[in-house]
Amino acid sequence: MVETTTRLKQGMGEQEAQDHCEGSLARTLEAQTAKLPSDIWLWAAFGSIGVSLFLRMAGKKEESTFVGHWAAPFMLLGVYNKLVKLHGSDRVH
Repeated sequence: MVETTTRLKQGMGEQEAQDHCEGSLARTLEAQTAKLPSDIWLWAAFGSIGVSLFLRMAGKKEESTFVGHWAAPFMLLGVYNKLVKLHGSDRVH
């Protein structure tokens, strides 16, 4: 029973990969993104928080808020980078 379930999952994975393959732009971007160390995104997020704090202390509230919002996208890009390195997006190519 377990062997049958495993074979079905493997077969479905191959078909799913063929049905949901990435375009050339996504493959190119992921190839370049995977070359970057993952901690760059973490340091960029912490840097934006630090710059935001500095701007807030300097009395520039709007600029501080703008830069402070960069932390979440940097962290999201870091997660994306890690997923690309671990799994890739296109199992067919």
